[in-house]
Amino acid sequence: MVSAQGLVARDGTGNQGLDEFLSLISNPFATSLQVNAFWASLVTSVTLTVIIALCFSFLRPYNSWVYAPKVKHADEKHAPPVLGNGVFAWVNPVMTTREASLFDKLGLDAIVFLRFTRMCRDLFLVMSVIGCGIIIPVNVAFSKSPGTGSLADRAFMMMTPQNVVGKPMWAQVIVAWAFDIIIAVVLWFHYRTITRLRRQYFDSTEYQHALHSRTLMLTGIPKAYRTDEGIGRIIDGIKATPEPPRCAIARNVKDLPELIESHDDAVRKLESYLAKYLKNPDKLPPNRPTCRVPKKDNSYKEGQKVDAIDYLTERIRALEAEIKDVRESIDKRNAMPYGFASYQTIPEAHAVAYTARKKHPQGARVGLAPKPNDLIWKNLPLTQKTRRWRGFVNNIWVAVLTLIWVVPNALIAVFLSNLYNLGLVWPGFQKQLYANQRWWAIIQGILSPAITSLFYLLLPTIFRRLSMRAGDLTKTSRERHVMHKLYAFFVFNNLIIFSLFATLWNFVSAVINAKKENQNAWEAIKSGHLFFKVMSALCQVSTYWVTWILQRNLGAAADLAQIWNLSTTWFARKCLSPTPRQLIEWTAPPAFDYASYYNYFLFYATIALCFATLQPIILPVTALYFGIDAWLKKYLLLYVFITKTESGGQFWRVLFNRFLFATVLANVIVALVVVAKGTWIMLICMAPLPILLLGYKIYCNKVFDDRMHYYTKSLSTDAESTLAIPPEIAAKNARKNERLAVRFGHPVLYKPLITPMVHAKAQHMLSQIYSGRLDQDSDTASVAGYSDIFMQNMTQGHPGKSANAAAPFEVVPENHLDFSYYKNRDEFGDEHGGGEIFGRPIDAVSIRSPTPRSFFAFEDRPGSPASSSRASSPAPSRLQRAMSGDTAGYSRPPLEHRSSSSESREGLGSSGYVDLGDPGRVAMYRDSNESETRLLNAAASSPRSNPRVQEFSHDRSGSPRGYPRGYGNVPQDEMDLSYDSYRRGYR
Repeated sequence: MVSAQGLVARDGTGNQGLDEFLSLISNPFATSLQVNAFWASLVTSVTLTVIIALCFSFLRPYNSWVYAPKVKHADEKHAPPVLGNGVFAWVNPVMTTREASLFDKLGLDAIVFLRFTRMCRDLFLVMSVIGCGIIIPVNVAFSKSPGTGSLADRAFMMMTPQNVVGKPMWAQVIVAWAFDIIIAVVLWFHYRTITRLRRQYFDSTEYQHALHSRTLMLTGIPKAYRTDEGIGRIIDGIKATPEPPRCAIARNVKDLPELIESHDDAVRKLESYLAKYLKNPDKLPPNRPTCRVPKKDNSYKEGQKVDAIDYLTERIRALEAEIKDVRESIDKRNAMPYGFASYQTIPEAHAVAYTARKKHPQGARVGLAPKPNDLIWKNLPLTQKTRRWRGFVNNIWVAVLTLIWVVPNALIAVFLSNLYNLGLVWPGFQKQLYANQRWWAIIQGILSPAITSLFYLLLPTIFRRLSMRAGDLTKTSRERHVMHKLYAFFVFNNLIIFSLFATLWNFVSAVINAKKENQNAWEAIKSGHLFFKVMSALCQVSTYWVTWILQRNLGAAADLAQIWNLSTTWFARKCLSPTPRQLIEWTAPPAFDYASYYNYFLFYATIALCFATLQPIILPVTALYFGIDAWLKKYLLLYVFITKTESGGQFWRVLFNRFLFATVLANVIVALVVVAKGTWIMLICMAPLPILLLGYKIYCNKVFDDRMHYYTKSLSTDAESTLAIPPEIAAKNARKNERLAVRFGHPVLYKPLITPMVHAKAQHMLSQIYSGRLDQDSDTASVAGYSDIFMQNMTQGHPGKSANAAAPFEVVPENHLDFSYYKNRDEFGDEHGGGEIFGRPIDAVSIRSPTPRSFFAFEDRPGSPASSSRASSPAPSRLQRAMSGDTAGYSRPPLEHRSSSSESREGLGSSGYVDLGDPGRVAMYRDSNESETRLLNAAASSPRSNPRVQEFSHDRSGSPRGYPRGYGNVPQDEMDLSYDSYRRGYR
């Protein structure tokens, strides 16, 4: 075969630098892969990991706001195990806390992540025994030409199949089959377990309370059906249910999201200017801060400099007035092509969603509604056609970015990782390199990893923005798509291209040279023995990947130590002027980036699977990494990170599919090896593996996916009879339960606007730097909130609550610069878990009727999620004491003496959102399978008045109030008003 150097010689350039360049990229691993690199990586990785872990152990007790923020902020149910102040006090909770107790503390997404990490650890441990026990002895025993060099170097190459030919290659085929069987068994076991966890998630108290669990989301609604009544007609055409759903069509908010975004941006800018200007309130800078007017503001000349404080204050006031006007006129605007329908029970909603999964009634798409905070609202109005086109364009951009990165990736691998190679093609730089070797050695150690790491830090953000433009409807689906794109990018660029670049370049140069000499390009490729070259290149690069995975342990230890967060926050506090809002946000638990971590873990697993038969030593190295990281990530998820948006374990299907893809890719590599070194019979034996894996994927999808996604697939007659509820309960719930249009309304319609925060130490200076009125409610209040008579003003619309004395600024005392004071506010909670781990559920409502298998907070079956959650509580709630007959400490009067207002009161117990009502009356409508004794035991000990029968009045049309009416509030004629009709379900 013609070499790259020969290509240059025939080209007649005679350029020595170009010759060196082509030589380096033709074999970039010729001098870099030595056995010493393996031992150096092993020693440095283990040593530095231990050192970082020890540093973390000593720093942790004194920096709990970084190393254990969840201990302080989580409520009792979600709080992690208590940590002591000892140096190694964190080890015991991590080792002893089991998965069964993590369900409430972490959520299902975190449990799936930890389970996947342990699965990889166990899988590669088993594969290590087979790979190292079969492949290495066969390769060492049958190596024909061990080559030259030291014994250690030759030993590493002898462990690969590079020097093995003929029948011994059957070991590759047998081990490939064994690995595929092991992977299939392990994946099936975890698929089954995660399905069981999903069923537990469905039966959990949070899911049973949640409004989204029994709500459907409709997108692409045609214009003729864009009303509440139209949604009901679409749903009714899919599947009839005992009770019609409550429907809400979305309203057009037009430019309101942009206005609120501009308002928030202006508030944060004003806070930043104030923080810098008032850093030392008693010694202000001589000049007030200035800023340039943005292009969007037509009231000033473009680029004009103005006083930043005055301009931004007026800008905020103008935006608030405009936002208020737009909000008040929302009802006059046109409806949007999406809406929501809420059912009485979870089984009803899921049965309808399952029936509609492959249908498009009236052109609309119907599916289960996600959590309100999971929605990407600006993408909901997009049509399916628009989303498909945007998705296609998005994939093109991702492909272009992936291909463009090939060249920088190759240049970084060849030159930045070894500046000596750059000196070979650049004589001027070589002189500087030899003159300042220490300086350039430092740059070499920093430059290559810094550029690569910076790009990989930006890459998830780039893919998130592309997915947003592509039309993803939810944040969780966006994260799954980001993970998928990151994985494809890493596998193509960092594994395939990086490992095979030299071989591919040699063949490209051969084709170019053959064309110039008018030769047959295919003959040139065949004469180069493509399969043999590919196999040799993979064997040579295998040691590099072993050392690379060894170094990943440092990344796991750095995550544990939170080096980046600790250093950047310390620097910002000491050297910059952070705003009170930033100081509060720094004390909040950070969100866990599932997409990035899953991508890394899948990438490491793919490398290990692909090189498992080429260099089996990579298997125990990978098992070591996952063993360490499974332990360290457990601590981080327990005490540091939160799940920003809980998906209920929906990452698993993406993980399962990617893992099967990695297995197929590993089989392709084994096929290349047996073609180069074995026989065609071996290749035929490898052929069924991809087909079997495809059939295995289809089997798992059919067996598990529906049970993972839907609570139930159909409603039986018995189930429907249990789902129907008495008319008086239905009428009561219709008046007081969930506000569908508000809970699933666009957040810009009802969320409060943020107020500029100022540190309390600068409060007395506000009157000097701000010319406007500092108190919005009273002209007599002083700047600092004091007057001759100390009396704080009450907030308008909230009697009894004091207004901020320094409005339009919010003064924050020094001792309140902590997330714990603001975790229930939307402006802070939405970015840090939505408040769910802080005891403030997103869309929890009081129940409307019992559902099968679980009766909300009243289910006392041993081992049920509800009972297990209560078992962890130190004391029963008032409702539980009343239901069990224990009236000690129960401050309410007996039931017969309660007023009607007290009977309709909501919210007691640890959950904070249980519909109290009459406990005895609630017990009357429990599951029909409950025994009479069970019902009596659940009653309160105090005497109970007879249930009142609601007297239904009639409206003007003659239809009794509280009974189902037709779409558009049209009364139903000839309706059977008996109680039995509701038991059967009125149709």
